[in-house]
Amino acid sequence: MFTATTEGVKVSVQTEFQPFYSNAKQQNYVFSYKIHIENESDQTVQLLSRHWHIIDGLGFHREVIGDGVIGVQPVIEPGETHSYVSGCNLSTFIGKMYGIYVMERVVDGKRFEVKIPEFMMSPPYLSN
Repeated sequence: MFTATTEGVKVSVQTEFQPFYSNAKQQNYVFSYKIHIENESDQTVQLLSRHWHIIDGLGFHREVIGDGVIGVQPVIEPGETHSYVSGCNLSTFIGKMYGIYVMERVVDGKRFEVKIPEFMMSPPYLSN
C-alpha cells in the first residue's frame, strides 16, 4: 500500500493487475486501483478535483484532470473516510501514477492540494 498525508488528509492506494481485461498481444495492460481518503483533520473537507500523472514503462506521460472522483465531489467529515475504485490502461506491463486532489475546507472555503502518493502498477509475477 502507498500512503501520503497532507494537511491531515491521508490518501492510501492499493493496485491490482487485471489479467482478464489485459491483452499482451495488443499491448494493453489494465490495472485497478483502490483509493482510500481519510480525514484526520478537525475540519470538514470537500474533494473538488483531481490531477493525475500516468507514466508507462517507456516513459510516455499523460495527464488526467477533472472534477471530483468517479462522478462525485465527496464531503468528508473529521474522522470519516471516502473510498473508491478506478482503473488505468497502459501500453506496457509496468507503469506508475501520482497526482493531487484539490480540497476545500467547508468552514472557510480555503482550498489546498492533497498529495496522491506515487504508486507502481505491475503484474504480480514481476515481483518474484
